[in-house]
Amino acid sequence: MRRLISVVSFGIFLIQFLNAQESLKSTEEEYYNFLSLTGGTNRPSLNYRTLSDSVWIINNQEQNIWSKNNLGTKRTLWLSESPGTNWFTRGVEKSVKLKIYGPEWFNSYNAAEPYGQNDGALWQGKGYNTSLTAGARLEAFGFELTLKPQLSWSENKKYEYIKGVNGSPYSYFVNGIDLVQRYGDSSFWNFAFGDSEIRYTWHKFTLGFGTQNPWLGPAGINPMLGSNNAGGYPKIDIGFRRTDVTLPYLGWYIGQIESRLWTGCLYESDYFDSNPDNDKRLLTALSFAYKPSFVPGASIGINRIFTSRWKAQNLKYIPRLFTTEKLNDVEGDGEDQKVSINLDWLWDKVGFEVYGELGIDDFTSQQMSNPFHTAIYTVGVNQSFELKFSKLNSKFKDIKTMLILEYNDFEMSQDFQLQWPYGGYYFHGKIYQGYTNNGQILGAGSCYAGNAQFVGIKFFTKSGYLMPFFKRSSPDNNYIYSMAVTADASDGTAISQRHWARFKTHYSYGVELFTFLFNQLQLKASYEYDWITFPRYDDTKAGIANYYCSLMLKYNL
Repeated sequence: MRRLISVVSFGIFLIQFLNAQESLKSTEEEYYNFLSLTGGTNRPSLNYRTLSDSVWIINNQEQNIWSKNNLGTKRTLWLSESPGTNWFTRGVEKSVKLKIYGPEWFNSYNAAEPYGQNDGALWQGKGYNTSLTAGARLEAFGFELTLKPQLSWSENKKYEYIKGVNGSPYSYFVNGIDLVQRYGDSSFWNFAFGDSEIRYTWHKFTLGFGTQNPWLGPAGINPMLGSNNAGGYPKIDIGFRRTDVTLPYLGWYIGQIESRLWTGCLYESDYFDSNPDNDKRLLTALSFAYKPSFVPGASIGINRIFTSRWKAQNLKYIPRLFTTEKLNDVEGDGEDQKVSINLDWLWDKVGFEVYGELGIDDFTSQQMSNPFHTAIYTVGVNQSFELKFSKLNSKFKDIKTMLILEYNDFEMSQDFQLQWPYGGYYFHGKIYQGYTNNGQILGAGSCYAGNAQFVGIKFFTKSGYLMPFFKRSSPDNNYIYSMAVTADASDGTAISQRHWARFKTHYSYGVELFTFLFNQLQLKASYEYDWITFPRYDDTKAGIANYYCSLMLKYNL
């Protein structure tokens, strides 16, 4: 009888469907985030998340309107009957689990210019772009092995742009950043390891090595210091996942904390300069968040990051992440420091969330006379509510909705008019490649030196969602502002005639559709009309129209 019970139990575990780790900004993760607004699930992280940290568990199946669709399957292949004999042995789950990712096939087309963000190592240039992602994750006795590479191809058609100033005509037209405008003059393939890593976790303590992108802070579209806008970089991280904290001896529960320390290697693109000695940079970073028990729904986080030359002695910036001392150049090479502080507040009783983030570039105590020197900020709102249409069929009778608003202001502070031209938060005068990896920014992809606004509303049904949206972005207003720092901008001068109110701005109107073609096959399609004003930042061309469309097919096993 015992053997029969064991066989039956094993069969149950083998076919068990569980919520599991989800890729950043995937349809599944975005859906779970929507459910979290009303308490349908709890967010697995406070300030730092990667695919491995993005573990979602449904709390309320009544809110799970996609319960009949396959959002990804995590199979338990084996589970021990004994949880462990003591606190130490109970630190790891004695099981073997497997999750298959994809395959996922993404396609896009840009009619006039490169356009797109938060797409990993894919370069969405002018013309046709495509990527294929697939992989698997194996978990056993605290160890986690994830292999999820990305293969992409970009047609990379020719378009008109400002000639680069960093040694290659395809580089950026401002010094201090490796932001590629075009990856050469022909189509190309690219392979990246994507969300791949190996990790060990005991209780909430975790240690890993891989190329998973960290998403930092609460912003949903343009986070300051961490996103999947660029391809992942190799890194080692150590820390604690979101965990409860109770004061010893007193027994008081004071809330939850989350912390992560990591260091990694950033790479220069092939279209920056010809110096092989600076192709690599060292990144050291710290993320910490606290969710107090006495302010329900609120959490605060801080991120601090250094980039420096790829030298062993620059590992000294790891302990300096924990200090506020003034930082000096290392053998004249310099370092680039960035800090961001964020606040997120969620009222799940009414489905409302508001968040904000403040960033400071090269922060030192000398800036306290003007705390907004180099400051940038983001604010956002998410609101969930329900629409009822009694006369529609059952599929569309009750439509759940999510309003999404985000505003980003990354423009230079005006006190730079008394100093020198300032590229922006991601630029730097000594770490010449700026805050990039392989020619793409590691943070906000659409407002790196300007501002952006997004408003959209998702209408969820049992079979998918529809989202009309509007977004506006001026990616590099600082380019024009910097011209006036040491120049006369009075009426009649060349700078006034050529650049006054000539900000490059995207006005995008679009719609996104997602549906389950059947239980395991997903389709997501979008279309945008993108009107670009003054694409060269002057009066030589008033505007051009870019038509952007995308199609994603994904099969969940």
